[in-house]
Amino acid sequence: MQVILLEKVVNLGALGDVVRVKDGYARNFLIPQGKARRATEAAVKEFEARRADLEKVQSDRLAAAQSAGTKLDGLVLTIAQKAGVDGRLFGSVTNFDVAQALHGRGFPQVEKAMVRMPNGPLKTVGEHDVVVALHADVTVPVKVAVIAEA
Repeated sequence: MQVILLEKVVNLGALGDVVRVKDGYARNFLIPQGKARRATEAAVKEFEARRADLEKVQSDRLAAAQSAGTKLDGLVLTIAQKAGVDGRLFGSVTNFDVAQALHGRGFPQVEKAMVRMPNGPLKTVGEHDVVVALHADVTVPVKVAVIAEA
């Protein structure tokens, strides 16, 4: 299915690109999320009429993500979890836990899907690096210090 992108999508294209994607990806993700529409002739004409507005909205989102990224840069989150004597956690620290900790620190715009953990959930006590992707173009490294709960 051919769709026209209404915003930048990672590994797919930028605003206004007409791309061919699998039908399920378009129907189940891109179109319901408002990231794309079917690339009919009428939709392309309507997009061209609204292009300036969409570009302004995208630049505003990028500016907001960059300002939040500067606040997040160098942040060290401390998360307490129950741990054994050898430093292994009973359970793990997931991207949900990191997002909740960021909410508590004043970053309500960070969602669970924005937190990327390159080595999977954290299962040991200590400092770990995670990445928060606030926008397709803005990724910020954050340190997560997991401590043993008393």
